[in-house]
Amino acid sequence: MGIAVITAALVIILSAFNGIEQMVSRLYSDYDPSISMRSLEGKTFDSTAVNLNDLRKVPGVISLSKAIEETVIIKHGKKWINARMVGVDYSFTEACNLEKHLVDGYPYLEENGEPTAVIGASLLDKIDGYISEMDGYEELTLYTPLRDASIARLKSPFKVSPLKVVGRMNFNKDVNMSDLLVPINYAEVQLNYGTDITAIYFHIKKENIESVKEILVAKFGKKFLIKTAAEKNELIFKTSESEKKIVVLILLFIFILAAFNLVASLNMLFIEKKENIETMERFGATKRFIFQIFFFEGILIAFKGILIGLVLGVGVCLLQMQFVLLQMPNSGGEAFPMILQVKDVLFIFAMVVILSVLSSYFPVRYLVKRTIDGI
Repeated sequence: MGIAVITAALVIILSAFNGIEQMVSRLYSDYDPSISMRSLEGKTFDSTAVNLNDLRKVPGVISLSKAIEETVIIKHGKKWINARMVGVDYSFTEACNLEKHLVDGYPYLEENGEPTAVIGASLLDKIDGYISEMDGYEELTLYTPLRDASIARLKSPFKVSPLKVVGRMNFNKDVNMSDLLVPINYAEVQLNYGTDITAIYFHIKKENIESVKEILVAKFGKKFLIKTAAEKNELIFKTSESEKKIVVLILLFIFILAAFNLVASLNMLFIEKKENIETMERFGATKRFIFQIFFFEGILIAFKGILIGLVLGVGVCLLQMQFVLLQMPNSGGEAFPMILQVKDVLFIFAMVVILSVLSSYFPVRYLVKRTIDGI
């Protein structure tokens, strides 16, 4: 039973970590572009200096979007807060599946010819805003820093404009707390950027990301910083992977401790059958034959535990995936993610089999040597 419980725990834990990894990847990778390209020489660069049509023709590129990123101030009532305004076009909202990540409202950046915005869910909550079902929007005041503005002239260094927010988005904590999506042409006017932009976002097929990056680095590597989404969120993904490995090592160590029960069982069995062993020896049983009897007895016990554990672990995972036995905290009923992978089950099976064989072989070998002269 000890072997069964630990084997089942290994299956469940690995499946849970697979689900968490996919969830983290979805939350960050959906919003973050597959590849982003920014100038190494300054905050902005002239978009006409890069042939966007040629970039769209690079094999593997699904779409690309010009982007303008700037820190702004938004006001609602008496509340003020900093936000990161991100000016994008329709191709970006489509690539990041914005509609699927809406808490409420609509995924539109334009309505009746007027610019609208989609805001991070937590950001709107912090300024006590909400999207009215009657009006379908919340109106904020946007303070955008003016380019080349001088405070010494006693004029406001900000351009003040009203902005309708028509949707709240929920991607990840960072985006929810900081980002405000607006149309790129609106951002250009607000910041007086003209043809200048701060980044180009690429949406690329997953299998082509590295090859596209190599092409872009070869063409623009001296003037532009080119990063994949995985490189941008490297710490998050590496932390998740490290946690998974550490937990697996801990559980394998616990399995080794559980295997001592198997050693104790074999020891008791050997003592109980000592007279039978002597009888078998008188009938001509060889020492190797006696060793094999107890060794395979240990293997039989271990394999029963392993098979029960695998069935139990896989069963719990399938039940969670099908019937949602456990929900994510503060998620509004979202199921705790589980992804059962055949390679993980095979890895667990191989590891516990190896540990079980070793736990049977060495104790039995020692017991036979101690009881019978040599083996």
